[in-house]
Parts: sequence; C-alpha cells; structure tokens
Amino acid sequence: MDEESELIQPQEQSCWATLPDVCLNRVFWWLGDRDRSRAALVCRKWNQMMYSADLWRYRTITFSGRPSRVHASEFESALWYVKKFGLYLEHLEIKFLNPYNAVLTKKFQVTMRGLLSCLGKSNNRLRSLSVQYLELDRAVWRSNIRSSFIKSLSFFLRKMGKHLDYLNLKGARMTVEQGCHVLNSLGYLRNESLASELNIEDFFSHHLAVYSSPQFRKTMAMFRNLESLTLNYNCLSDELLENLCENNASTLWTINIKCHIHDPHGQVIWGMSWAKLTKQATNLKVNFFFERVMKYERLVRILLQEIPLRSISLRSCYFSDPDWSMRPTLRDLLPVFRHTLQKLTFEFNNNHESLDEELHLLILSCRKLFYFKIWAFLDVRFVERILKSQEEGQCTLRTLKVRIYTNRYETNEEDRTLREIYRRYRKLIDSELNYFVIAYPMM
Repeated sequence: MDEESELIQPQEQSCWATLPDVCLNRVFWWLGDRDRSRAALVCRKWNQMMYSADLWRYRTITFSGRPSRVHASEFESALWYVKKFGLYLEHLEIKFLNPYNAVLTKKFQVTMRGLLSCLGKSNNRLRSLSVQYLELDRAVWRSNIRSSFIKSLSFFLRKMGKHLDYLNLKGARMTVEQGCHVLNSLGYLRNESLASELNIEDFFSHHLAVYSSPQFRKTMAMFRNLESLTLNYNCLSDELLENLCENNASTLWTINIKCHIHDPHGQVIWGMSWAKLTKQATNLKVNFFFERVMKYERLVRILLQEIPLRSISLRSCYFSDPDWSMRPTLRDLLPVFRHTLQKLTFEFNNNHESLDEELHLLILSCRKLFYFKIWAFLDVRFVERILKSQEEGQCTLRTLKVRIYTNRYETNEEDRTLREIYRRYRKLIDSELNYFVIAYPMM
C-alpha cells in the first residue's frame, strides 16, 4: 500500500507542477487574501504567482462604520496589503460605510494617513482612485480629524496627480475652500491636470452656491483633458461652461449633472453658453438627474433646448403636491429633446392625475429612446400599449421597467392582467426586451 502511494504521489504533484501559468493565475484570481497566502506556501512556483502584478491591479478596501470585533482587523489588514502589494496597484477604491462615532473616524483617518503615505512612496502605476460617501460635514468628523484627513489626501494627490486618470470623490461633502484645495493638488507645480474622468457629485456640502465662487472656477480651469465630468447643478455657471469649451472641447464626451432640491439651483445660465460648448465639443452628451426638483417652472429654466440631452431622471421620492402637475413637462418640455433622448427614468406620485397618454406619446416621439423606466400610478393597459407600439416598429426600446402603483392592498387583478399581456407578447419580449413589470400597492 505504501509503495502504491509513493508511486501515485509524484504523479499528482507533477500535474500541479506543470499547470500553465495562465491557469494558475486564474485560480489565484478567485482566491481571497487569506487563501492566497496559504496557497503561496505550497511551493516556490505558487509563491512566485502570489506576487504576480496581475493579481493586485484592482483593489476595493472596505471599512465598516460600526465598532465590531469581526471588523477590528480591517484597518490593520488594509495597511498590510498596501505595504506588501501596493506597488502593483492601478485601480483603488476605498469605502467607509456610515461611520458610527468619532473614534472610528479617527481610526480611519490614521489608517488612511499611513496607507496613502506608503502608497505614495512605493507606487507609480495608480490610474484611478475612488473614495466615496465620506460625508465630511457630519458631526462624527471632528474638526481636527477632518482637517488631518484632507491634508493626507491632498498630499497624496500632489504626488500621484501626474499619474491619475480617474478620480471619484462622490459624497465627500466639503466646504468650497476644502474642496478646491483637494482638487488643486492634482495640478501641483504644473497648474494643470490631465485627468480624463472626474466625479465630484455631492463633493461640496448641500446648500452651497458653488457656481458663484471664483475659486471653484479657477480650480476647474486647471483641467485640460476631461472626457467625463460628473457634478451638481449648483456648480454650473456660464463661466464654467466657457472654461470647458476652452480647455476640454476636443476631449469632452459626457457631463453628468445632479440637481437636488436642497442645492441652490436658481442661477441663470444662458442657452448660448451651452450652444457654444456643444458646437466645440461635437461628441458631447449630457445626462441630468433630478431629485425632488419636479415643477415645470424650475425644469424649464434648467433644461435649455441647446443642451445635447441624452438621458434624464426625474425622481420625487414619493413627494405629493396637489398643485403640482407633471403633464406640462411630459407634453411641452421633454419632446424638445426628442432627437437626442435615449434614456428616461421617472419616479413620481401622480395619484391626482392620469399621465398614460402623455407618457405614450413621449415614448413614440423619442425615436432614439432605448431605455424606459417608470414608477408611477398607471393603468395596467399602458404596458400593453407600449408593447403594441414596439411590435409595430413605432419605438425601439431595449429596456422596459415599470412599477405600477395602485391604491389597493391587493394587486391580484393587475397581476392577472400583466400575465395575460406577457403571454400575448412573450415572443417579442424574449427576443427584444429587458423586461420587468410589476404592480405595487402604494398605501
């Protein structure tokens, strides 16, 4: 028996020993850090594979925002990883989930100081950095902790700014002075940044009229190679559009704009500013996301006809006002963009008015529309009308997602009708559509 095992064992070892590197690399790719460390102890070849740069190019480091023994080692393991494999990093994402108290924010700040310092010394490959939803204006961030973190982040961006192609600081919620200081770090010594993608949605605290800040406009003039820019409407001004036209017209493809009810959005922006930018940036497409900004008088002032609008999202978070009507927006405003609109997302409480006809006509008028999502009070037969128009070639949707609100606790009748509609158009749905339709009690 021992002789048989001795004969079999070398054969088994040789199978693993001759495994091609590309296959072994794929095995390691699916392993977690702890399993990778254990596998690296098997033999010299596996140990060498552990240090393959391909395994460590992408990294997401998540810190739990609540005290727990289970998560106690998160901070230590993050530092261990950067010290050991940080030089291979090309794409780094940091998540700090809903910090619970000042003790945790302090621990996060100290860890990030060490992590960024180590990374700044060893790495010259980093292309993208994402640190989202820090919400630095919350009370859990004491003034000294916040200042120390911003200082560490700014110093790191000074070092890595010449390499970074993508920066995402969504949800940082800083003051204008703090935010501009951080962004200016990207162009340290050169007074310009060649980053191609910048996400500063909710980067500044709510209620700030950033558009009126000369400091912000000067900071944005530093960017010379933007392809994609994501920001809030309270940052937008004629001067900013002029800057984008002068410095980024040859590269700019996408502008994503969020307009929130709590952000100032009463500034006047001239259509000629948009027209000039659109003329210079010929490939530009603009996407708007509205949060509880639903009234026609506000929307018509923001959505100027000169904007090359590709998609629009109107979400009201169940806001209800009997004096408010969605009909003018659907009937008079949005059809202005029928030649460019490709995506429509709606979520509103229209319990006081029926909008089935206006929505159907809007879909038919937007000949490039391929994505339609709506949560609203609708008749179930609205879905059938859309599918019939799709079957007749009047529209070319690829995604149809509908949540039909009802005022009843039970939706048995609506569900039965939706099943009948699905059976009738099943061939069309299965071949052409990403389809999701349900009835939902709104009580």
